[in-house]
Order: sequence, then C-alpha cells, then structure tokens
Amino acid sequence: MDWIEKLFSSKKPIIAMCHLHALPGDPKYDPAKGIGWVIDKALQDLTALQDGGVDGVMFSNEYSIPYLTKVEQVTVATMSCIIGELRKSIKIPYGVNVLWDPMATIDLAVATEAAFAREVFTGAYASDFGVWNTDFGKTARHQYRTHGENIRLLFNIVPEAAAYLADRKLENIARSTIFNMNPDALCISGVTAGVETSLELLKRVKQEVPDFPVFANTGVTAANVREQLAIADGAVVGTGLKYDGKIWNDVDIKRVKELMQLVKSL
Repeated sequence: MDWIEKLFSSKKPIIAMCHLHALPGDPKYDPAKGIGWVIDKALQDLTALQDGGVDGVMFSNEYSIPYLTKVEQVTVATMSCIIGELRKSIKIPYGVNVLWDPMATIDLAVATEAAFAREVFTGAYASDFGVWNTDFGKTARHQYRTHGENIRLLFNIVPEAAAYLADRKLENIARSTIFNMNPDALCISGVTAGVETSLELLKRVKQEVPDFPVFANTGVTAANVREQLAIADGAVVGTGLKYDGKIWNDVDIKRVKELMQLVKSL
C-alpha cells in the first residue's frame, strides 16, 4: 500500500469526485450553455474540493445518464478537453472514470496524464444497463499499448445498479481479482451513487485481503467516515460533499472542510 501514501501524501486518502455536467451527445446536454459552462461548473467544484483539503480528485461524466457500457467518441474527446482546460488549476493528484467504459477510461487517463483511474474492469453482471460483460485482458493490453502502464487502476468490484451473474461471495471475487488481474486497489460500493457502502461487505473483503488496498466507494459522509475508515484504506466521496447531500447539487465547501477535519483528526 506504499503507493497510496506516496501519491496522496495520506495513509487513508479521501478522493473527491468532480462530476462533469452533461456532455455533447448526452440527453441532458444543454447546447445553449455549451461546453464553456460545463468547464466553469467543473472549475467551481474543483476549487471548492481543493480549498476544502481533499487528498485527490477524480473526474467523471456523472451527468451522462443513462450510462453506456461503450461510450461515444465525443464523450472522451469532450472530457479530455475539459480536463485539459482545468489542468493549470489542479493542485492535487487526479484520476478519471468514464462511466461505464473501461477502454475509454484508459484512453482518457492516458490523454490527460491522470495518475489513477476507476472503473468496472472485471466481471459479468445483470444490470439496469442490460447484460454487462467485461474483458480486462483486452483492456490491460490496451493500457500497455497506449503507454499507460503507470496509471493506478481502482477496480470497482461491486458496481452500482448491478449484480454478479454467478453466485459468488464477494470475498472470493476480491481474492481472485487480485490474483488474476493485478489491480492497484479494490472499490466496494452501495447500490447507487450516494448510498452508504456496507460495513459488513468492507469487513468481509478486508478480512480476506488484509494487506491489499480496499476503498469505500459510495455514501461516505461526515456522519459515517469514522466507521468507514476504521475498515477501509480510503474513500471515494461525491454526494456527501454536495449541498444538502444531494448528488446533482454543487459542491459545498463547508461539507468538504467538515469531512476533512474529521478525517485528519482520525
């Protein structure tokens, strides 16, 4: 787990989400406001997150609902443009996630020189998006072929709105994923973004792989961060940092500071 402290300067980092508003091609994209407005909103949230003291930031196309498991080219192109515009303002380690497309996530990480990337890289699922399959062997080869071998990969092994097609225990999935896929960290999620990660699931996975990084991936707030970080090796936080704790609101710097003060006190 040395890479975590080296990258984030924290033993149990808080990685904050910078949710990008709807992009060209998305049903909710507003062409009247244009990409400039999306960039302005992203900069506003990024500033609040950094000034609030988070350890890292991750950019995702959260507003691209309903999500695709293979995104259109315009999505990656636009996200790359936005992050490129923001780079001069980014002061902390950053990563990316193109929902829900592993190959596109690698492409974006390489193009923006992101330090890490999160995605559902493995498994086969029944989901709200249909039958959802992955092929990490192909993704890993693409990562190396595009010279992205130094990008740290956070594997979401409990994807939101989906269930494993096979009847497998999560702790067994965690162990076999580590053996077969060589991830850099595992992420455990609730049923949707903003839903608290089950402490029971975190415990089961950490007991199975005690020396491997495991992150709480959804639903971490000031109210539960003590319990979550008592088990997890860090957290990815989005909804809990928004005004009124609602995912589609802007980032609330007061909530960011409150959470980070609690984390540092731990």
